[in-house]
Amino acid sequence: MTTDAAPAAPLSVAMLTLGCARNEVDSEELAGRLAADGFRLVSDPADADTVVVNTCGFVEQAKKDSVDALLEAADLKASAGKGGHTRAVVAVGCMSERYGKDLATSLPEVDAVLGFDDYPDIAGRLRSIVAGETHHPHTPSDRRLLLPISPAERQAPEVAPRARLESGPMAPLKLASGCDRRCTFCAIPSFRGSFVSRRPSDVIAEARWLAGQGARELFLVSENSTSYGKDLGDLRLLETMLPELTAIDGIDVVRVSYLQPAETRPGLVEAIATTPGVAPYFDLSFQHASATVLRRMRRFGDPESFLGLLDQVRSHAPLAGVRSNVIVGFPGETEDDLQTLCDFLEAARLDVTGVFGYSDEDGTEAASYDDKLDPDEVWARAQHVTALVEELTAQRAEERLGEEVLVLVEDVEDQAHGGRAEGRSVHQGPEVDGTTSLSEGTFAIGDLVPAVVVGTDGVDLVARPTGPAR
Repeated sequence: MTTDAAPAAPLSVAMLTLGCARNEVDSEELAGRLAADGFRLVSDPADADTVVVNTCGFVEQAKKDSVDALLEAADLKASAGKGGHTRAVVAVGCMSERYGKDLATSLPEVDAVLGFDDYPDIAGRLRSIVAGETHHPHTPSDRRLLLPISPAERQAPEVAPRARLESGPMAPLKLASGCDRRCTFCAIPSFRGSFVSRRPSDVIAEARWLAGQGARELFLVSENSTSYGKDLGDLRLLETMLPELTAIDGIDVVRVSYLQPAETRPGLVEAIATTPGVAPYFDLSFQHASATVLRRMRRFGDPESFLGLLDQVRSHAPLAGVRSNVIVGFPGETEDDLQTLCDFLEAARLDVTGVFGYSDEDGTEAASYDDKLDPDEVWARAQHVTALVEELTAQRAEERLGEEVLVLVEDVEDQAHGGRAEGRSVHQGPEVDGTTSLSEGTFAIGDLVPAVVVGTDGVDLVARPTGPAR
């Protein structure tokens, strides 16, 4: 008598994500494809047959963190003979796309390096890798050349399934991918490609799905949200889509990220600042304030135009949150340029400012400039601006004492023994903008709590609840 063999257990996979919220969306799209093709998603890499590391290739530290994560996953595979599960470690994401076969050569511990073109058949790729087949990594090329120069001739990307990997009340939602700008310090367009907007119907459908998964805040992400719609024939699409997103049942907050100051038009400012349900939050990538440095960066602006933009924001929403990033020590930056930046930061009253010391990035125009500052000088300038920013943002937080805020609870300690609920006020973006702790009361993750600010700790706030959660 013969019996049929038991079906093989589905392969398990763990996704590890480094970098920005855009990468988080990519990981959930990959997870969705894998789940739809029979893979079992697990959260602990030690329990996975395959560990997929979604790498970041933005700056040197991010690349180092990605390599460290890959090596840690490789250690799990090395211990498989001692009871571990891991059979393959696979690199995906920006660093994998950017370096391809060079990354594979430098990291023999990793079983495969996959590029973006491998994503549509990610399940087939992983099965073959686990089976011991050799994957030949791609030779990187400039992905901007894969799309027509004219935005109007570009095609919206395929809609990929998605599986949530995090259960929190905030969910990133991708508006677009790629970038058409040519900033001399940035390599992102070369490996992310030219700017391509998603169709509004696809964005709204995914927003409804996220609401059904428990999201209360949508974080709209892209490389340049101010360009949304230009390749679909309507640069005002974001303004018209925001009310549709806020009308979705279950969605309480919609937040827009990464606005290019030179492209931030008055209508968009007004829409973000005044549309009910849209966070009055402005993620403005100034990068510097000296007109001379900005021109060398292939960007546009000066202190007067930037302060005028901030005045425009605050005329509509006086309590709006504003964050930015700046690069210090860019080639050719003089002490006068640095002082211009510092004077601007003092006048701007930003809630959060990320400070980066300049370093060469492979393949960028700025890497070829011959008037670079000594690395020690770049470090010293970055430390100087960081100290200034810490003082200024702490002062800005103190200006919010007595302000009424709405706090989205994202973490709950042991409240029965004095622990606090912690989350973000509407003017605070996810992960990088500081937090707001509630000084009293018992709350659950996902609650929206009206409160008044009663204390500060740097950029972080302490608030006292003023009413019931909703």
